[in-house]
Amino acid sequence: MSKTLFDKVWDSHVVRSVEDGPDVLLIDRHMVHEVTSPVAFLGIKNRGIGVLYPNKTFATADHNTPTINQHLPVQDPLSANQLKALEENAAAHGISHWGLGHEKNGIVHVVGPEYGITQPGATIVCGDSHTSTHGAFGAIAFGIGTSEVEMVLATQCIMQPKPKKMRINIKGDLNFGVTPKDVALYIISKLTTSGATGYFVEYAGEVFENMTMEGRMTVCNLSIEMGARGGMIAPDEKTFEYIKGREHTPKGAAWDKAKVYWDTLKTDSDATFDKELTFEASDIEPMITYGTNPGMGIGISKSIPNAKDVQGGESTYKKSLGYMDFNEGEDMIGKPIDFVFIGSCTNGRIEDFRAFASIIKGRKKADHVTAWLVPGSHKVEAAIKEEGILDIIHESGFELREPGCSACLAMNDDKVPAGKLAVSTSNRNFEGRQGPGSRTLLASPLVAAAAAVTGKVTDPRELMTK
Repeated sequence: MSKTLFDKVWDSHVVRSVEDGPDVLLIDRHMVHEVTSPVAFLGIKNRGIGVLYPNKTFATADHNTPTINQHLPVQDPLSANQLKALEENAAAHGISHWGLGHEKNGIVHVVGPEYGITQPGATIVCGDSHTSTHGAFGAIAFGIGTSEVEMVLATQCIMQPKPKKMRINIKGDLNFGVTPKDVALYIISKLTTSGATGYFVEYAGEVFENMTMEGRMTVCNLSIEMGARGGMIAPDEKTFEYIKGREHTPKGAAWDKAKVYWDTLKTDSDATFDKELTFEASDIEPMITYGTNPGMGIGISKSIPNAKDVQGGESTYKKSLGYMDFNEGEDMIGKPIDFVFIGSCTNGRIEDFRAFASIIKGRKKADHVTAWLVPGSHKVEAAIKEEGILDIIHESGFELREPGCSACLAMNDDKVPAGKLAVSTSNRNFEGRQGPGSRTLLASPLVAAAAAVTGKVTDPRELMTK
C-alpha cells in the first residue's frame, strides 16, 4: 500500500490503536523547558512514579531567560522559580539539563537540531507549539500540553488522533530578496490561520528542495500558524550532511544502517493526500504582516486590504487594524518603526544573522530604533563572532545579546512598550504578544534589517545588489 512520508513515520510508531479513538504513539525524543514542565513533573511526583526514559528527555531553559547579564541572578521571581524548578526536576530524574551558563543552552528548537537530537523518521514532542520546527528533518514533531508532557515523561508515549494529510507544493525559483520566512508568511496569508486545521503538512517542490536546513526549519516552524498540527519535509542529502557527526547522531556502522532507513523516508509516487495545494514561486515577494495574526500578511509593496476583500468578519478585521493604528488602503512601506527584533526559534540561526548583516553592512542603525539581536544558541553566537558578523554589527551601531527566546513573547525582560511598533522575525503578532499594548509586524531578517537602518518599513530589495 502506497504511503506518504507522514504515514511512514507515524505508522511505524503506533504502539496500539484505540478503536474509534486515538493512536498510542511512541515518542523518540522529548524536549522540555521551564514553562510547561513544572506542573508535569509535579504530577508524576504526586503519583509516585518517575521518568521512564530520562535518556530520551532533554531540558533547556529559554523562555524566561534574560538576554543580558546571564551570569547574574535572574531578577524576576516567577522566571527565577521556573528556571530553578527545571534544574531541580532534571537533576531528580537524571535528565540532561542545559540551563543558563551551560555551553549548550539556547532555544529548545535551535539546540535540538544543533546537537543531533533531531533526526529523520523520529517522533519529537515538546510543551511548546513551535516544536513543528523539527519536521524540517523528516520527523513528526508537534507541540503538546502540560498534561501530555506528564504522559510522555511517565510512559514515553502519547495518545493522539491521526491527523489528515496535506501537501503544499511550490514550483519554480524564488524571486530576488525572497527568503524562507517570506514563503511561509505567503502560504499562511493564502490559507489563513485556520486553513490547515486538522492536517499535518508535507512541503514539496523545487523551492523547499533548494532551501538550506535553516530555511526549512523556518518554514516548518510556522506550520502551526495556519492551524496545522505540524509540518515536515522529506530528508535528503542536504539533511544528512547537516546532521552527520553531531553529538547525538549515529556513528560508523550505526550511521550507515540509519541512512539506509532514512533514504526510504519519502512519499511514494502514487500516495494520496486529503488535500493538495500548489503555488508559484514567482508570485511571492518579501512579506510583512499588518494585523494581529500571522495570516494578515501582504507583499511589502502592497497596500493594506479593504475589509470586503478579506475572509472573516468585518468588525473583527477593523478591530485588528484599530489595535495596530492602521487603515484600509494604506501602504506599509514608509511606516515609522520603533523596535527591531531578530531572533526566536523562527529566525535565530546563523543564516538569519548572515542575512541581517548583508543589509546593515556599511550602514548605521537609525537613531530612534531600539534593536534586539538575539542568537538562538551559543553555537549561533560563536558563529557570529567567527564569521566576522559581530564586527559588522558593532560597526553599524548594533549590539548582540545573549541566547534566549527574548522578544518573541513577553515572558522575560525584552518587552516592547505599549503603542510601539516592532518589526520582528518571530512567529506571532497577536495583541500583546511582545508586551502589553505592543504592535508587531512579522517579517524576514532582510526586512527587519532594512527597517533597522532606515527607521521605517522598507523594501529590502532597495538596499540589496543582485
